Amino acid sequence: MALKITDECICCDVCVLECPNDAISLGEEIYEIDPDRCTECVGHYETSQCVEVCPVDAIIPDPDIREDRENLQRKYLRLQQE
Repeated sequence: MALKITDECICCDVCVLECPNDAISLGEEIYEIDPDRCTECVGHYETSQCVEVCPVDAIIPDPDIREDRENLQRKYLRLQQE
């Protein structure tokens, strides 16, 4: 599953600094995760770093975008080629 940031976001910037794929950017009111760039840290770390560091637990799985580990690995490899 892809990740998304909920309205609980306090815009503390911590997640942005931790994302190895530059998938997180400031939206109109809160930060947003670009599902085309988010690999849930597959290829970089064992766990999603943004989820680990979020002080208000505002980053959750997005039920509308389902991805398995194999797809996330392919996305990671594609991003590495860019």
